[in-house]
Amino acid sequence: MSKQIPKFKNEEEEREFWATHDSTDYINWDKAEKITFSNLKPSVKKISLRLPETMIEELKLLANKRDVPYQSLLKIFLAERIEKELNAH
Repeated sequence: MSKQIPKFKNEEEEREFWATHDSTDYINWDKAEKITFSNLKPSVKKISLRLPETMIEELKLLANKRDVPYQSLLKIFLAERIEKELNAH
């Protein structure tokens, strides 16, 4: 039987509580459901990537056919491949 989660006066009080208590005493994580927050904008990090000029030009051609910026198309390609690789394992 899980313990009852107390009512908190504010976020700071709740933060202090969870810093000193184990959530498994209060929440049955076996019954948790996975959800996605589709409206959240993911944080981004700028990187520097060196690619052959021919690859960039080909990417620009493909992007032009789809009427999207080539950087956006590159992100789409990376996301698709990452998903494929993660699902393969």
